[in-house]
Amino acid sequence: MAGRVSPAAGRNPIGTHVLVGRGLVAGAVAQAEELDCETLQIFAGNPRGWALTAGDPRQDQAFRDACSRRGWRVFVHAPYLVNPGSPTPDTYRRSVASVAHNLTRAAALGAEGVVVHTGSYVDPSPGDEGRLAALLRVREGLLPILDGLAEGDPWLLLEPTAGQGRSLCAGITDLEPYLAALDHHPKVGICLDTCHAFAAGAPLDEPGGATAALDQLDEVAGAGRLRLIHANDSLDVRGSARDRHERIGAGHIGTGAFIELFAHPATDGVPFILETPGSRGRDDGDIPVLKRLRARARRGATGRTAETPR
Repeated sequence: MAGRVSPAAGRNPIGTHVLVGRGLVAGAVAQAEELDCETLQIFAGNPRGWALTAGDPRQDQAFRDACSRRGWRVFVHAPYLVNPGSPTPDTYRRSVASVAHNLTRAAALGAEGVVVHTGSYVDPSPGDEGRLAALLRVREGLLPILDGLAEGDPWLLLEPTAGQGRSLCAGITDLEPYLAALDHHPKVGICLDTCHAFAAGAPLDEPGGATAALDQLDEVAGAGRLRLIHANDSLDVRGSARDRHERIGAGHIGTGAFIELFAHPATDGVPFILETPGSRGRDDGDIPVLKRLRARARRGATGRTAETPR
């Protein structure tokens, strides 16, 4: 059956964000199967709105069954509007409600995690007052939700941003105070977006840069926190603080970083999800490219190359 995960994908299944569109099965599952995904990510509602979309238990069950038969691991991405550090009461209230709702929907869909952008503190006041106040809001809003999760429930996956605006968490070191605000809760994991990390300054374009970034992540967050990688090249240069994704090998990160990521012990069992331009297209090459880079990593080919393996 097309779309069934092969034994070779066990360590790092590869997939992309797919659209629900025509429905969870007719849309998301069909598209993931057509693209030969080994894992997938979806939105459980409108990604640019606040509506808390209720699910249909029959469709949810059909989706869970379809993904289970194919051996797919599933992730849900929270809406882009979510900002748990916002000083605006309505935005904050809606953000917390959205996180809770998406975790509930993820459980119903059989997903193992909900990806949430870490947000910004917005407040332009000088000094650290705005940031500290925002981290307190993060704590007060998210800790009760986390405490309500059982061991088998989906993880809350924090996705650091590219550093734009007054970001609460961009560089890997920013995760330290963010995790501390959440008491290093055992249901909090990390989703590392390669474009975001690069835009925030991580030297993924240098030999050994991706390896060093994962070493640092393990040191800051602790082993086992990394649960998902958003595999994206960057249209902009390192440190740009611009979140503009590019196809794998066609941007400023290059392909070598992904070989290092696949080879690193911290990514053992971690899925790679594409969010690159055209990655949902039938003729797009990014999924095959990542699969070839994964194979190279397994052969121990960690050297750099300027050639795009397409």
